[in-house]
Amino acid sequence: MLRSRGVEINDVDKAKECLSDIGYYRLCFYLFPFEESYPKLENRSHIFVDGTKLSDAVSLYYFDFDLRNILNRYLCRIEVAFRTYIIYSLSNKYKQSPTWFVNPAVMQSCYIKDFDSVYSNIHKKPVIKRHHKKYINDKYAPAWKTLEYMTFGNIKTLYANLRCLDDRLDICRHFGVNQTSVFENYLQTIIELRNICAHGGVLFDLHLPQSIKNGPAGKLTIGQSNKLYGAIKVVDYFIGKISVNRQEEMKERIDDALKDLYHQNAALENIVKKTAGPLQIQK
Repeated sequence: MLRSRGVEINDVDKAKECLSDIGYYRLCFYLFPFEESYPKLENRSHIFVDGTKLSDAVSLYYFDFDLRNILNRYLCRIEVAFRTYIIYSLSNKYKQSPTWFVNPAVMQSCYIKDFDSVYSNIHKKPVIKRHHKKYINDKYAPAWKTLEYMTFGNIKTLYANLRCLDDRLDICRHFGVNQTSVFENYLQTIIELRNICAHGGVLFDLHLPQSIKNGPAGKLTIGQSNKLYGAIKVVDYFIGKISVNRQEEMKERIDDALKDLYHQNAALENIVKKTAGPLQIQK
Protein backbone atom coordinates (compact mmCIF):
# COMPACT_ATOMS: atom_id res chain seq x y z
CA MET A 1 0.00 0.00 0.00
CA LEU A 2 2.77 2.44 0.93
CA ARG A 3 4.67 1.69 -2.27
CA SER A 4 1.53 2.13 -4.37
CA ARG A 5 1.19 5.63 -2.88
CA GLY A 6 4.74 6.63 -3.74
CA VAL A 7 6.75 5.75 -0.62
CA GLU A 8 10.25 4.45 -1.30
CA ILE A 9 11.19 1.36 0.74
CA ASN A 10 14.81 0.33 0.27
CA ASP A 11 15.09 -2.16 3.14
CA VAL A 12 12.02 -4.39 3.24
CA ASP A 13 13.05 -6.30 6.38
CA LYS A 14 13.68 -3.04 8.26
CA ALA A 15 10.34 -1.67 7.02
CA LYS A 16 8.51 -4.75 8.33
CA GLU A 17 10.31 -4.40 11.66
CA CYS A 18 9.29 -0.73 11.98
CA LEU A 19 5.67 -1.39 11.01
CA SER A 20 5.51 -4.24 13.50
CA ASP A 21 7.12 -2.18 16.26
CA ILE A 22 5.53 1.25 15.72
CA GLY A 23 2.32 0.27 13.94
CA TYR A 24 1.03 1.36 10.56
CA TYR A 25 -1.53 3.81 11.94
CA ARG A 26 0.91 5.56 14.29
CA LEU A 27 3.65 5.72 11.68
CA CYS A 28 1.24 7.38 9.25
CA PHE A 29 1.13 10.43 11.55
CA TYR A 30 4.80 10.89 10.64
CA LEU A 31 4.19 10.26 6.93
CA PHE A 32 1.37 12.81 6.80
CA PRO A 33 3.64 15.87 6.17
CA PHE A 34 5.04 14.11 3.10
CA GLU A 35 1.62 13.86 1.40
CA GLU A 36 1.02 16.02 -1.66
CA SER A 37 -2.16 17.42 -0.08
CA TYR A 38 -0.64 18.20 3.36
CA PRO A 39 -1.98 19.80 5.59
CA LYS A 40 -5.41 19.09 4.10
CA LEU A 41 -7.44 16.66 6.23
CA GLU A 42 -10.54 16.19 4.08
CA ASN A 43 -10.65 14.26 0.79
CA ARG A 44 -6.97 13.35 0.99
CA SER A 45 -5.46 11.37 -1.88
CA HIS A 46 -2.78 9.81 0.37
CA ILE A 47 -0.32 10.21 -2.49
CA PHE A 48 3.18 11.20 -1.39
CA VAL A 49 5.56 13.68 -2.98
CA ASP A 50 8.32 12.25 -5.14
CA GLY A 51 11.31 11.03 -3.17
CA THR A 52 9.40 10.24 0.04
CA LYS A 53 11.24 7.52 1.94
CA LEU A 54 9.80 5.40 4.71
CA SER A 55 13.09 5.84 6.55
CA ASP A 56 12.46 9.61 6.75
CA ALA A 57 9.14 9.06 8.52
CA VAL A 58 10.83 6.63 10.91
CA SER A 59 13.55 9.22 11.63
CA LEU A 60 10.86 11.81 12.34
CA TYR A 61 9.12 9.35 14.67
CA TYR A 62 12.26 8.75 16.72
CA PHE A 63 13.01 12.48 16.83
CA ASP A 64 9.51 13.00 18.24
CA PHE A 65 10.15 10.24 20.78
CA ASP A 66 13.45 11.82 21.89
CA LEU A 67 11.92 15.30 22.08
CA ARG A 68 9.10 14.05 24.32
CA ASN A 69 11.65 12.57 26.71
CA ILE A 70 13.71 15.77 26.70
CA LEU A 71 10.74 18.04 27.40
CA ASN A 72 9.18 15.76 30.00
CA ARG A 73 12.25 16.20 32.23
CA TYR A 74 11.79 19.99 32.34
CA LEU A 75 7.99 19.96 32.42
CA CYS A 76 8.16 17.88 35.60
CA ARG A 77 10.60 20.40 37.06
CA ILE A 78 8.16 23.24 36.33
CA GLU A 79 5.24 21.34 37.85
CA VAL A 80 7.13 20.68 41.09
CA ALA A 81 8.31 24.31 41.36
CA PHE A 82 4.77 25.65 40.81
CA ARG A 83 3.28 23.24 43.35
CA THR A 84 6.01 23.95 45.90
CA TYR A 85 5.65 27.73 45.74
CA ILE A 86 1.88 27.55 46.20
CA ILE A 87 2.31 25.27 49.22
CA TYR A 88 4.99 27.45 50.82
CA SER A 89 3.43 30.86 50.14
CA LEU A 90 -0.18 30.10 51.06
CA SER A 91 0.53 27.73 53.95
CA ASN A 92 2.70 30.42 55.55
CA LYS A 93 0.19 33.17 54.86
CA TYR A 94 -2.72 31.14 56.27
CA LYS A 95 -0.89 29.45 59.13
CA GLN A 96 -4.03 29.15 61.22
CA SER A 97 -5.73 27.19 58.43
CA PRO A 98 -3.70 24.09 57.47
CA THR A 99 -6.49 23.10 55.07
CA TRP A 100 -6.77 26.55 53.51
CA PHE A 101 -7.67 24.90 50.17
CA VAL A 102 -11.23 24.37 51.53
CA ASN A 103 -11.38 27.61 53.53
CA PRO A 104 -14.19 29.91 52.18
CA ALA A 105 -12.05 32.93 53.04
CA VAL A 106 -9.32 31.67 50.69
CA MET A 107 -11.08 29.69 47.97
CA GLN A 108 -14.14 30.17 45.77
CA SER A 109 -17.22 28.35 47.10
CA CYS A 110 -17.71 26.40 43.84
CA TYR A 111 -14.19 24.99 44.19
CA ILE A 112 -14.80 23.88 47.79
CA LYS A 113 -18.11 22.31 46.80
CA ASP A 114 -16.41 20.06 44.22
CA PHE A 115 -13.23 19.34 46.16
CA ASP A 116 -14.38 16.01 47.62
CA SER A 117 -14.32 14.49 44.13
CA VAL A 118 -10.63 15.46 43.89
CA TYR A 119 -9.85 14.29 47.41
CA SER A 120 -11.42 10.86 46.83
CA ASN A 121 -8.38 9.96 44.70
CA ILE A 122 -5.89 11.64 47.04
CA HIS A 123 -7.35 9.73 50.00
CA LYS A 124 -6.19 6.45 48.40
CA LYS A 125 -2.52 7.37 48.68
CA PRO A 126 -0.67 5.46 51.45
CA VAL A 127 0.72 8.63 53.05
CA ILE A 128 -2.74 10.20 53.23
CA LYS A 129 -4.24 6.98 54.57
CA ARG A 130 -1.66 6.95 57.34
CA HIS A 131 -2.45 10.58 58.15
CA HIS A 132 -6.16 9.85 58.59
CA LYS A 133 -5.42 6.75 60.63
CA LYS A 134 -3.37 8.87 63.03
CA TYR A 135 -5.60 11.96 62.96
CA ILE A 136 -9.04 10.40 62.81
CA ASN A 137 -10.90 13.71 63.22
CA ASP A 138 -9.28 15.37 60.20
CA LYS A 139 -11.53 15.52 57.16
CA TYR A 140 -8.53 16.49 55.00
CA ALA A 141 -4.78 16.23 55.37
CA PRO A 142 -2.96 19.60 55.59
CA ALA A 143 -2.04 21.45 52.41
CA TRP A 144 1.61 20.40 52.37
CA LYS A 145 0.47 16.77 52.16
CA THR A 146 -2.70 17.09 50.11
CA LEU A 147 -1.33 19.27 47.31
CA GLU A 148 1.60 16.91 46.84
CA TYR A 149 -0.82 14.34 45.42
CA MET A 150 -2.87 16.68 43.24
CA THR A 151 -2.35 16.61 39.48
CA PHE A 152 -0.91 19.56 37.61
CA GLY A 153 -4.41 20.26 36.28
CA ASN A 154 -5.82 20.16 39.83
CA ILE A 155 -3.21 22.66 41.01
CA LYS A 156 -3.92 24.97 38.09
CA THR A 157 -7.65 24.87 38.93
CA LEU A 158 -6.86 25.60 42.58
CA TYR A 159 -4.81 28.63 41.52
CA ALA A 160 -7.61 29.95 39.30
CA ASN A 161 -10.09 29.67 42.20
CA LEU A 162 -8.14 31.63 44.81
CA ARG A 163 -10.50 34.35 46.05
CA CYS A 164 -7.81 36.96 46.69
CA LEU A 165 -6.26 38.58 43.64
CA ASP A 166 -3.16 39.36 45.69
CA ASP A 167 -2.62 35.63 46.25
CA ARG A 168 -2.80 34.93 42.52
CA LEU A 169 -0.56 37.90 41.72
CA ASP A 170 2.04 36.86 44.29
CA ILE A 171 2.29 33.42 42.69
CA CYS A 172 2.43 34.56 39.07
CA ARG A 173 4.89 37.38 39.86
CA HIS A 174 7.16 34.85 41.55
CA PHE A 175 7.58 33.43 38.04
CA GLY A 176 7.95 36.86 36.45
CA VAL A 177 4.44 37.13 34.97
CA ASN A 178 2.42 40.23 35.86
CA GLN A 179 -0.98 39.21 34.51
CA THR A 180 -2.94 36.29 35.97
CA SER A 181 -4.67 35.65 32.63
CA VAL A 182 -1.32 35.24 30.87
CA PHE A 183 -0.02 33.05 33.71
CA GLU A 184 -3.05 30.73 33.51
CA ASN A 185 -2.66 30.59 29.73
CA TYR A 186 1.00 29.56 30.14
CA LEU A 187 0.05 26.94 32.73
CA GLN A 188 -2.56 25.46 30.39
CA THR A 189 0.03 25.32 27.60
CA ILE A 190 2.42 23.41 29.87
CA ILE A 191 -0.35 21.03 30.95
CA GLU A 192 -1.31 20.28 27.33
CA LEU A 193 2.32 19.68 26.42
CA ARG A 194 2.96 17.52 29.48
CA ASN A 195 -0.08 15.33 28.73
CA ILE A 196 1.16 14.71 25.20
CA CYS A 197 4.67 13.88 26.41
CA ALA A 198 3.42 11.63 29.21
CA HIS A 199 1.04 9.66 26.99
CA GLY A 200 3.19 9.26 23.89
CA GLY A 201 1.21 11.64 21.68
CA VAL A 202 2.42 13.18 18.42
CA LEU A 203 4.48 16.23 19.33
CA PHE A 204 6.06 17.71 16.20
CA ASP A 205 2.65 18.40 14.60
CA LEU A 206 1.18 19.87 17.79
CA HIS A 207 -1.77 22.23 17.46
CA LEU A 208 -2.81 23.68 20.81
CA PRO A 209 -6.56 24.11 21.39
CA GLN A 210 -5.94 27.64 22.68
CA SER A 211 -3.43 30.17 21.40
CA ILE A 212 -0.51 31.20 23.58
CA LYS A 213 -0.86 34.79 24.74
CA ASN A 214 1.93 37.27 24.22
CA GLY A 215 3.83 37.89 27.43
CA PRO A 216 7.27 37.57 28.99
CA ALA A 217 7.91 34.29 27.14
CA GLY A 218 8.02 36.34 23.93
CA LYS A 219 5.81 37.70 21.19
CA LEU A 220 4.49 35.00 18.89
CA THR A 221 3.03 35.32 15.42
CA ILE A 222 -0.42 33.89 14.69
CA GLY A 223 1.23 30.92 13.01
CA GLN A 224 3.43 30.21 16.04
CA SER A 225 0.95 30.70 18.89
CA ASN A 226 -0.61 27.23 18.53
CA LYS A 227 2.46 25.29 17.44
CA LEU A 228 5.18 23.36 19.22
CA TYR A 229 7.61 26.27 18.81
CA GLY A 230 5.37 28.52 20.92
CA ALA A 231 4.88 25.84 23.56
CA ILE A 232 8.64 25.30 23.86
CA LYS A 233 9.12 29.06 24.25
CA VAL A 234 6.82 28.91 27.29
CA VAL A 235 8.74 25.96 28.74
CA ASP A 236 12.02 27.76 28.09
CA TYR A 237 10.74 30.85 29.89
CA PHE A 238 9.53 28.95 32.96
CA ILE A 239 12.58 26.75 33.32
CA GLY A 240 14.75 29.87 33.04
CA LYS A 241 12.96 31.31 36.09
CA ILE A 242 13.70 28.11 38.01
CA SER A 243 17.26 27.28 36.91
CA VAL A 244 19.41 29.02 34.30
CA ASN A 245 21.66 25.95 34.14
CA ARG A 246 18.71 23.68 33.33
CA GLN A 247 17.53 26.22 30.75
CA GLU A 248 20.85 26.04 28.90
CA GLU A 249 20.87 22.26 29.23
CA MET A 250 17.41 22.02 27.65
CA LYS A 251 18.42 24.24 24.72
CA GLU A 252 21.48 22.12 24.04
CA ARG A 253 19.52 18.87 24.17
CA ILE A 254 16.86 20.14 21.76
CA ASP A 255 19.48 21.50 19.37
CA ASP A 256 21.40 18.20 19.49
CA ALA A 257 18.21 16.27 18.67
CA LEU A 258 17.54 18.59 15.73
CA LYS A 259 21.10 18.25 14.43
CA ASP A 260 20.82 14.45 14.56
CA LEU A 261 17.57 14.57 12.60
CA TYR A 262 18.78 17.01 9.94
CA HIS A 263 22.02 15.08 9.53
CA GLN A 264 20.01 12.06 8.40
CA ASN A 265 18.18 14.03 5.70
CA ALA A 266 18.36 17.77 5.13
CA ALA A 267 14.82 17.73 3.71
CA LEU A 268 13.50 16.90 7.17
CA GLU A 269 14.44 20.42 8.31
CA ASN A 270 11.77 21.88 6.03
CA ILE A 271 9.20 19.40 7.34
CA VAL A 272 9.90 20.30 10.98
CA LYS A 273 9.92 24.05 10.36
CA LYS A 274 6.67 23.83 8.40
CA THR A 275 4.85 21.82 11.08
CA ALA A 276 6.45 22.83 14.37
CA GLY A 277 8.17 26.14 13.67
CA PRO A 278 11.86 27.06 14.13
CA LEU A 279 12.52 24.93 17.19
CA GLN A 280 16.01 26.23 17.89
CA ILE A 281 15.79 28.57 20.87
CA GLN A 282 17.70 31.82 20.68
CA LYS A 283 20.63 31.77 23.12
